[in-house]
Amino acid sequence: MSKIYDVAVIGGGPVGIFTAYYASMRTLKTVLIESMPQLGGQPQQLYPQKKIYDVGGQFAVTGAQLITNLLETDERFLYDKMLATTVQGFTATPQGYVIQTNKSTIQARAIIITVGNGPIQPRKLACDYDPDLEGKQINYFVSDLEDYRDQTVLVAGGGDSAVDWALEISHYAQQTFLLHRRSTFRALESSVQQLAHSKVQLLVPEIIKACQLTADQRLAVTYQTIKTTTTHQIIVDKLLVNYGMTADSRLLRKWQLQLAGPFIQVNSTMHTNLPYIYAAGDAVCYPGKERLITLGWAEGPIAVNSAINDLKITKAPAGHSSSLFN
Repeated sequence: MSKIYDVAVIGGGPVGIFTAYYASMRTLKTVLIESMPQLGGQPQQLYPQKKIYDVGGQFAVTGAQLITNLLETDERFLYDKMLATTVQGFTATPQGYVIQTNKSTIQARAIIITVGNGPIQPRKLACDYDPDLEGKQINYFVSDLEDYRDQTVLVAGGGDSAVDWALEISHYAQQTFLLHRRSTFRALESSVQQLAHSKVQLLVPEIIKACQLTADQRLAVTYQTIKTTTTHQIIVDKLLVNYGMTADSRLLRKWQLQLAGPFIQVNSTMHTNLPYIYAAGDAVCYPGKERLITLGWAEGPIAVNSAINDLKITKAPAGHSSSLFN
């Protein structure tokens, strides 16, 4: 624990990414901690191809492109990242906080919590399968569309994420199947219309019952037609499961934060009830709060500047970046 960060940002969604970037821009030693294997939060995981219309200066940007844009930076504004890392708790010390994670222990003078609706995890397949298949034949996230090039791919799910990824993967894969337990989809109407005119082959209404590795390292997926005993089997190279995410706010209660329902209570300067701990984004509540990405992007810098003031770090007053760096 030789390195002491000025700020640890917990939660790597769009608000957390921008908060870490802004803290780094203000020359704070910053680490961004995210429980998922990749940054991006819900825009990246739940609606990567769905267009967002209420982000200033980025008209009709997709969730995936929004995250790509947020991660653009240069060597002046770099910050450390800890992925697939879950914060289990933190302990106050004279130097700030010791933060315990599932991987290691780090130290920070201040903490900014940007966990949105809480740590999210993918809903897993309901059937038994070898967990060693995860990250190989069975995936819950898309890291690189090239991984699906010229493959036979089965996407499971019926929401925005499943439909969006099936459409995207169909441009790379040799064959793309979309399996859903209902005959209708819960995705954006325009995406469902696009699906109807795509080369994605639908398997509905079906449910996956078993997955087994074949002798040639492919995946045999057994599925059953809803309300019948009829089963089928398909051999694919990869199965992408998009059953949605689950959020858990129980950690916030363990951290002794003052809550209003599942939300962290903050004041106008993003202070929580604990010293040197701040919060921003969808995780917080205060009079007039709206759960918008753009509002979270304002709250993050407020939290950073509050930390700078409270820690008595000598910095120039927060000003326009155009005058600071040009």
